[in-house]
Amino acid sequence: MIKMRRLPILLMTCVLLAGLTACGGHGQLEKAVRSVLVSGDTTRAAYDSLCSMVTDNPGKYQDLLTPEGKVDHKKMADFIDQIGSQLRPPMHWNTRPYGGVDELSLTVYFERSGSMVPYDQRGGGGQLKKAVNDLINHFPAGSKVDINIVNDGIYPYQHTVDEFLKDRDIYQSTAGIGDASYTDFQLIFNKILEAQKPGNVSVLVSDLIYSPKDTHGVSLDKIFNEENSLATRVFARYKGKSVVVQQFMGDYSGKYYPYNGVPFEYSGKRPFYLVIIADSDVMDLLAQDSRYSGVLDATGLRNSYRFNQGTSDVECRVLPDWKDNAGRFRVKHGDGIVLSKCEGDRQTGKLCFSLAANLGSLLKDDALLTDPASYNVESIDGYTLTIQPIEQSMVTANNKSYLDGMTHVLTLVGDHKSPRDEVHISLRNELPAWVRQSSSTSDTSASGSFATTTLGLEQLLGGIFDAMKGGSSLFEITIQLQR
Repeated sequence: MIKMRRLPILLMTCVLLAGLTACGGHGQLEKAVRSVLVSGDTTRAAYDSLCSMVTDNPGKYQDLLTPEGKVDHKKMADFIDQIGSQLRPPMHWNTRPYGGVDELSLTVYFERSGSMVPYDQRGGGGQLKKAVNDLINHFPAGSKVDINIVNDGIYPYQHTVDEFLKDRDIYQSTAGIGDASYTDFQLIFNKILEAQKPGNVSVLVSDLIYSPKDTHGVSLDKIFNEENSLATRVFARYKGKSVVVQQFMGDYSGKYYPYNGVPFEYSGKRPFYLVIIADSDVMDLLAQDSRYSGVLDATGLRNSYRFNQGTSDVECRVLPDWKDNAGRFRVKHGDGIVLSKCEGDRQTGKLCFSLAANLGSLLKDDALLTDPASYNVESIDGYTLTIQPIEQSMVTANNKSYLDGMTHVLTLVGDHKSPRDEVHISLRNELPAWVRQSSSTSDTSASGSFATTTLGLEQLLGGIFDAMKGGSSLFEITIQLQR
C-alpha cells in the first residue's frame, strides 16, 4: 500500500488554481482584485482597470487572454470569483455584464397608430414624449441612436435625434408614414429581433393594443388566442434575449377606437408601455452600470417586469449579527450556505437567521420581491420567510461588509427541532399581479377601469412569458442547518 503525503495548504491552493493561474504568477493582479472586493469599488471602471493590467502584461497574464490578445472575460470572471471565495466572508462580483460590451446602441420603435396620437396633444402633459426623450437622454452622449416609426411596417424617422427630442408634435410631423389604421405586431417584433446586433437595446413605444388588419367579424376570444400564440411563437425563436416591459400613465385626449364598437372621444389618463429588448447580458449591464442609470428605473414608471429565461444566480450572505436573529448558529465556510452548531432560543425554541441578498438583477418591483406569498419555502421544521428592502439606516460599521451590494434582507424563523434540516427558498416565476389588473376584455366605453387598463394585455404579455419562462423559479437558495 502506497502512502500519500499530505500537501501543504499553500501548495494545495496552488494546485487548485493551476487550471486558471500559475501559482504565485498573478500576485499583483490578485492583490488588485482583493483590494477592489474589500473596498466595495465593484464598478465597471474598477473592472476596466483590472483588464488593463492584463492587457498591459500579456506575457504574464497570457492565460487570461484570448488568442487575439483580448481579455477572456469568462476566465477573468472565474479568476475574480476564485479570489473572492478565499475572503472572509466570501465575496462574489458579477463582472459578466461587462464582458465584451464597451458601448451600447439604442434603437427606438415609435408606434404611430390611431390610438396613439391622442397621447401627445399640445394641451396634455406630454408624459409619453418625455418617457421616450428620457430614455434617449439616459444613454451616454455619443451613443448610437436610431429612431423608427412603426404601424403596418417599420419606417426610418427622417430627421435627426435632436429634432425628435425637440419636436412638440411628433404625431403631426410624422403624419402620412405607414398605415395608422392597424399595427402588425408580428412583423414588428420579428424585425426588431432580427435586426439586433450585439450591444443593441431596442425599445418599442406602444399602447400594446393588438390591432391586426382584417378583424371584421372575428371574436375577441379568437383575437386574444391569436395574440397570445403570436407572442409565444415570435419570442421562442430568439434564445438568450431578455425583455423588460415598463408601464407608464399619460394624458390622453382624442378619439379612441375600440376593437368592436363605435369610436368615442376620451380625455383622461391611459396606460402606455416601453418594451425593452436586449441580449440578457446587455440587460444585466443596463441594470448594474451607472452609465445607464434611469433606463430601467425611469421617472414616472408605474410598473415593470423583466421576462427571464431560466433561473438566475443570486448572491447572498448570512448575517451573523442581525437584530432579528434568535438562537445560536455558526456560519460554516465552504461551498453552499451551511449553519452549524444551531440551537433554538432558550425561551421559545425558535431559530431565526437572516441573509442579505442582491435581488436587483432580477428587475422585479418591490411589491413582488417583498411579498412572502411570491415564494416557496420548504423545510422540515416549517420555516417562514419575511423580506425587507435594505435601507441606508440599516447599515452599520459591523454589518457594512455584509450589506454592501445587497438589496434585501431575507429572514427565516422556525421551530428548531430536527438535528438536520434544509431550508429551500425559491421565488416563483409567474406573471405579476399588475399585468392581470391592467388587462381588460372590453374597451367599448370609457366607464369602469378604462383609464387604467389595456385591452388584451394579459394575453399578449402572457405569450411572451410562455416563450421566455425557462424554469419555474427566478432563483433558488438552499440553507443547510446542523446541530
